[in-house]
Formats: sequence, structure tokens, C-alpha cells
Amino acid sequence: MELKRINTVTNPFLLFLPFLVFYIVLILIYATPDLYGDESRYLLFATNLTNGFFSPPPPFLDLGNGPGYPLIMAPFVALKLPLISVKLLNALFYYISAVLLFKALQTIVPYKFAVTISFVWALYPNTFEQIPYAISEVFASSLIPLFIFCITFAFNNVSKKIVNRYIIAAGLTLGYLALTKPIFGYVILTMIFGTIVLVIINRKSVNYKRILVILLIALGVTTPWLAYTYHMSGRIFYWSSFGGNNLYWMSSPYESEYGDWHSNIFDDINEPAEGLIPGSSKIIQSVHQKDFEKIFDSPEARKLYIKNGEVHGKPYTGLIQDDVLKRIACDNIKSHPFKFIQNCVSNVGRMIFNYPTSYTLQKPSTLKRLPINGILLVLSLFCCIMTVTYWRKVSFSLHFLLFFGLIYFGGSILGSAEPRMFTVIVPILLFWIAYILQRTVKIKSSFTE
Repeated sequence: MELKRINTVTNPFLLFLPFLVFYIVLILIYATPDLYGDESRYLLFATNLTNGFFSPPPPFLDLGNGPGYPLIMAPFVALKLPLISVKLLNALFYYISAVLLFKALQTIVPYKFAVTISFVWALYPNTFEQIPYAISEVFASSLIPLFIFCITFAFNNVSKKIVNRYIIAAGLTLGYLALTKPIFGYVILTMIFGTIVLVIINRKSVNYKRILVILLIALGVTTPWLAYTYHMSGRIFYWSSFGGNNLYWMSSPYESEYGDWHSNIFDDINEPAEGLIPGSSKIIQSVHQKDFEKIFDSPEARKLYIKNGEVHGKPYTGLIQDDVLKRIACDNIKSHPFKFIQNCVSNVGRMIFNYPTSYTLQKPSTLKRLPINGILLVLSLFCCIMTVTYWRKVSFSLHFLLFFGLIYFGGSILGSAEPRMFTVIVPILLFWIAYILQRTVKIKSSFTE
């Protein structure tokens, strides 16, 4: 891709500085002292890292997520700083991501258009749902603009030395993204196999070789983690032990369920989850408890977790759970393939519009996703047509980003997903939309009597 000469009228770090202030205020207002959602799990792993380990040894092995975000939290935990200090990092991550997206956009669209699209990302409402919490979504979403920025410069016609720097930076960024969100590990593997085929077919293509180098660097970044999980579990390319849980809920064959994830069915059902229809917790437990009890069928599990006929402890992120739930999920998919496809379609709606969700009370907040994500969806459909029509004219770097985003989105559909999974790739959508609109649409307004 030919890069345009950048003539920045305003320093982007100053241009987006008001957003940083806004994010800080937002976090200070909405952050809560109590742990929310996955915060407790990330905090536990960060604490473990400060004590020289990540997971307890088998049989209490816990590989629920990668070490990417816990490594960010660990220095704050080691210094015994309050959790709000970690949450305030989200403001910095989000602010820098807007600046980087703007700088990448400047290479493909005019200054004012780059500012407009970057402001859309800086004010994307779905991100605001996660920004007050010490969870990985904002950090992962912020790595994507950095990845776009590196990819944009990794496939241009400047000096080879500069290109190599951005290739390395892109690989390092993608690798750390996989350590933060395990699904990107599978994206890397999928793209490595596909790129190897393309390199064999197109031996003279420099671009395919660059892609392969980026992907191999990313895989190299994750190698210490994969070596650790292999040492602990005996399994190759074992990114996370939480995949079975997601796939299990996604494969639910019950007509009143749409593939969305539910909290532990062994939790106190007298305290229903927030937002669920009263009494639904008992329904969920009645239809799913028999499956979760299969986790305890093995002698090892029963010895660990069954005492006096009652369940003690929560082995919901270990290898036993992962294996059992994957097996049940595969049986469900084989027995009810059309229901699984229906759940996948529901998953798309849930990622983009947070609808449909099982056993959930209707709430007006669902409507807030419709305007922005509806516009993004319509523009994406238009850009799909234009991209396919003019495929050979589209820059190679955008080809790469589109396949990258498509594989991630397709993989996310197969597991129980939420809107935050879609938010991660919104910067890629915005970059793509800006590129296509700039080259295919011309607006001329006039008023005649």
C-alpha cells in the first residue's frame, strides 16, 4: 500500500487528550470497590504471579485464561496498590488506542476523515461498559489499533529496515494479544497453516512471506506459555481450560436457551443472577446439573470434591471439567446439529446487539447498541460488496486484516460469546470502512427548488 505523506496539523496526543480526561472521570465515577465478573480471576492469577507461579499444580490445575492481563496487573499487586489504579490503566490504554488508530487512518484517508473515524472509536459506547473494571477487554481492544498501525507500515514501500521493524512489532503485538485472549492463539495457528499453503503456491510473493514471519513471531511470543501449559497438562497448543465450558453452553439443545453462558449451576439458586427472569436459576440448574455432575464421575474428582455425599470446591476451570464438557458438547452438536446452528446465529446477534439472551428480562439498555452497531453492520455489508468487487485493488495489508478479523469472528461464533467479543475487532471494521468509503463514495449535497 502506498502511504500518503502525513501532514499533521494537530498533535494527535493533544487532540485526543480530552478523551483521556473523560475516561478517567468515567472510571472514578463508575468503578466499584467490590470485585465484578472476571476481576476476581485476573486478580488471583496476578497474585499467583507475584508469588512465583501461575496455577496450582494438578489436580487443582487452573488455566482459565492466559497470562497477558495478569502480567499487567502483577506489578500493582506486588506494590499493594489499590485496584482502582489498575482500572485507571484502562483510560490510558483506550486513549493510546484512539491515537494509534488515527495515525494508521491518516495513511489511507484525509485528515478530517481520519479524525471522524477515530472519534467514533474513542466514543464507542460498548467499550464504556468495560472501562470501569479490571478485566482484559479494554486492554485487548487497545492492542488491535496497535496491530493495525504496525501492519499498515509493514506492507509499504519504505526502506526494508523500517518494514522489518514493523513486522517484528506486529508479531510481538499479536503474540501478546493471544496471551491476553486465547482465541487469538487459534487464529494464529489457522493463519499459519493457510499462509504456508499460499507461500508454497506463490513462492515469489514477498507479502505472504512477511505474513508468515509475523505469525511465527507471534507464535514464538506465546511459546513460553504453551510450554508451561504442556508441562502442566501434557497437552500441545493448550491455550485455555475454559473452552469446554463455552462450547457446552453454546451447544445447549433446549429450545428456551440460545447458546449464552450461565454462571455456576452449583451456586446458591436462592440468589438469582442479575437480570434473569425470577425462577430461571432453578430451571437452569434442573436441566444442566446432571451434566455438571459428570465432572465428578472419575475417582480422582470424587476424591477431591465429594465429601459426605456433597460437592465441595469448584473445579470449573480444570482439565476434568474441560474434557467432560467438551465431550457433552460434541454429543449435543451431533444429536441436535440444527439447534447448534440456530445458537450460532443467535451468537451473532448477541455479539452485535446483545440479543437474544436466555431467561433474561427485557430492558431498554439493549436499544443503545442498535444505532452505532446497526450503522456499522449496514456499512460492513456495503463494504463487503465493494471489497469483493474490487478485490485486486484493495491493499494487501487490508486483505490480511480482513482475514484476521473474519477468522476471529467466525471462531467466536462457535463458542458462547458476548458483545465484548465483538468490541475487540471494531477498530478493524472502522479501518476497513474508512478505506472503502474513501475510495468508492463521493457525497455532493445540493438543494434545488
